[in-house]
Amino acid sequence: MYEHRHQKPIARHHFAIRMLKHFFGSLAMIAGALFIGMFGYHHYEGLPWLDAFLNASMLLGGMGPVESPQTDGGKLFAGMYALFAGLVFIIAAGLIVAPAIHRMLHLFHWEDKNSKG
Repeated sequence: MYEHRHQKPIARHHFAIRMLKHFFGSLAMIAGALFIGMFGYHHYEGLPWLDAFLNASMLLGGMGPVESPQTDGGKLFAGMYALFAGLVFIIAAGLIVAPAIHRMLHLFHWEDKNSKG
């Protein structure tokens, strides 16, 4: 997926496309995680879809649930989903910044063979 350290860095427009692909991949992962949370809150707590969306999105955003779970199944789901949401946030952030960090390190370590005297 990424160029080797002995390869020339990719052009800026290819890098921009790579960044967009990573961004949209991260967005898809967050959308999938949001759907899992909505389904769980709807199924275990019987929340309407809009309230389930609110609780799931607040957990994914790091704010915490709006409504406290009332059922044992809902409490178990909410705890597991909170742990899952924290991991999704970390992975999504890493996925978005990975191309930029790779490019920075690649430019730092890459030596142009024509520049050697």
